[in-house]
Amino acid sequence: QVQLVESGGGSVQAGGSLRLSCAASGRIHETGCFAWFRQTPGNQREGLALISVGGGDTKYADSVKGRFTISQVIQGSAERTIYLQMNSLTPEDTALYICAGRAAHCPSLTWAQSVHYNYWAQGTQVTVSA
Repeated sequence: QVQLVESGGGSVQAGGSLRLSCAASGRIHETGCFAWFRQTPGNQREGLALISVGGGDTKYADSVKGRFTISQVIQGSAERTIYLQMNSLTPEDTALYICAGRAAHCPSLTWAQSVHYNYWAQGTQVTVSA
């Protein structure tokens, strides 16, 4: 079982930056991965960025490419923190941001679909004002 606990959301003005953190505890196979999603009321979850457990492979949605960066710091065999650095924020980035994990065999082409993830954090609100 994997537990994910987020922190770092808040309010920022347009053009500003925020860094979200997701503390992950529990073992995930080296073929697994972590991802960041966001969701606004009435809409589906949007996959933003992915990082693989073993190889450091990263993927980004076009909507955030060049502005957001996903990274991880491994603290131990079953503990790591996944970060989402968000720069050049706009009001359109306002959403609930949610960290997710997949236990093994992370998909390559369909990574941004929420159905593929086994574990979810509680979500943290990000609000960007004009």
